[in-house]
Amino acid sequence: MGTHPLASRATRLFVVLSAFLAVNALCAEFVGVKIFALEPTLGLDPFNWNLFGQSGSLSFTSGVLLWPFVFLMTDIINEYFGRRGVQFISWLTVGLIVYGFIAAYLTISLVPARFWVGVNTEHGVPDMQAAFSSIFGQGMWTIAGSVTAFLVGQLIDVSIFHRIRVLTGERWIWLRATGSTLVSQLVDSFIVLYIAFVLGPQKWSIPLFMAVATVNYAYKVLMAFALIPLIYLTRRAIHVYMGESVAHEMQQQARAV
Repeated sequence: MGTHPLASRATRLFVVLSAFLAVNALCAEFVGVKIFALEPTLGLDPFNWNLFGQSGSLSFTSGVLLWPFVFLMTDIINEYFGRRGVQFISWLTVGLIVYGFIAAYLTISLVPARFWVGVNTEHGVPDMQAAFSSIFGQGMWTIAGSVTAFLVGQLIDVSIFHRIRVLTGERWIWLRATGSTLVSQLVDSFIVLYIAFVLGPQKWSIPLFMAVATVNYAYKVLMAFALIPLIYLTRRAIHVYMGESVAHEMQQQARAV
């Protein structure tokens, strides 16, 4: 009788890391419709930044809270499962995101029950169908921008990661993880906003686009460095789970793939 596929610790590890990456990416896409103000959230006065002739408070999509963990899982998968591992889960995640949006649009098209439409009127939501459509019915330009930016960013990340790895060997995981994230998210931050808001129906001006994209990228840079300790904690947990010899063998195989 053959060994069950999930008997392998490496297989279970890949499933867990991939699932965590995919669910964070999918959740980030859906919660990203909410824009929050950073300073009031932290109990601070607005910074009133001024970039490219634009000024205002530091506002972000809620998705930025989850994307850093997608970047972290990308680099961890890259470290132990190589280029092919990242490419596989990246394409799978894109498919799941598209599937999620299709499911949302189909749900929006369902005729709502009359009692449900006004069920939360007392709580300030007079039309649940309109609210549901606004939250889950993100525009096609936003969806296209998000999916394109994610996929391009992932492919750039895996390439930069391996280039740094060739130069450093197994040392300095923080450098290849953080370095690849900084480059890939520079591209990601500008692609998603350009497609969604410059090419899209809102027709942002270039100065506004540059200002918002720069602020969002600055946040991602800070998070990339803030997550360095978590990279090493995750790495340590994997080495304990897999065993030092097996973990090192996986790293060597990942480097060759």
